[in-house]
Amino acid sequence: MRITSLQAPEPWEGTVDRLGPGEVSGWAAYAAGVLWALREAGHDVPGVDVFVHGTVPLGAGLSSSAALECSVAVALVDLLGPDATAADRHGLVAACMRAETEVAGAPTGGMDQTVALMAEAGAALLIDFEDHTTRQVPLALEVAGLALLVTDTRVSHALVDGGYAARRKDCEDAATGLGVPSLRHASLAAVEGLDDERIRRRARHVVSEIERVRATTAAIDAGDWREVGRQFLDSHVSMRDDFEISCPELDTVVQTAVEAGAVGARMTGGGFGGSAVSLVPEERVEAVVRAVDTAFVAAGFRAPQHLLVEPSAGAGIVQQ
Repeated sequence: MRITSLQAPEPWEGTVDRLGPGEVSGWAAYAAGVLWALREAGHDVPGVDVFVHGTVPLGAGLSSSAALECSVAVALVDLLGPDATAADRHGLVAACMRAETEVAGAPTGGMDQTVALMAEAGAALLIDFEDHTTRQVPLALEVAGLALLVTDTRVSHALVDGGYAARRKDCEDAATGLGVPSLRHASLAAVEGLDDERIRRRARHVVSEIERVRATTAAIDAGDWREVGRQFLDSHVSMRDDFEISCPELDTVVQTAVEAGAVGARMTGGGFGGSAVSLVPEERVEAVVRAVDTAFVAAGFRAPQHLLVEPSAGAGIVQQ
């Protein structure tokens, strides 16, 4: 097994029977972990060469790890032939999740992998993690004259550095304290009765965020983009104050973007750095970019990077 990347100086080499937990570290664990998980799922994975190249900014909260995992999974099942290609994509999501949690050591959920494998162009993906159903939510941004602007603060984050795991444990403790299997089944009234102030705030964010997802989906369906923008802002405030995963650079992007004409903005990704996403009228994009750049200079922050993005389809084979 050989894994190499244009974004990494050193390749990784090993054997297919030495790919599991504790065997591979660093960036290669995300790719090797997928091969291990697919073997665990019963696929006959041979020795292969994996060559990686990507343009997703690393550590920017834009799911570069899930992009790598899902690309490797789709490429491998295509290589293995028709039987593997017909594999349920839910199975590939599960394999990619095992790669991230068990081999790479990042205790994440499955949102990024589900989107990267099941998204359709021009839509958002609504995911129910209780019954593992999904629904495509058409966005029609061009009709509304809106653009999605991602601003990478260039404050790097890593999901294996402890902050994400700490938030997850707080949520698990909150669910235990409330006597529910997950915070999906908790009410805000019940959450406010939790004794521990930090645990209470963590749970309040999660329960209120679930309601914001429902409200945002309804607003998109109705074409009410002002309401979508309000939900974005409320989400960011909750992540900043209750979940405490924002940072000054992200807060600056959100506040400045809205002041410069964005309909709404919020941080995205696992937090502690990374990126913000802004919903911006097309005619205001350049003004928002200039305003954010100016605000970063004034605050003494490192210059950000801006990306105009489109809701795109999930991972697939590109025929050369």
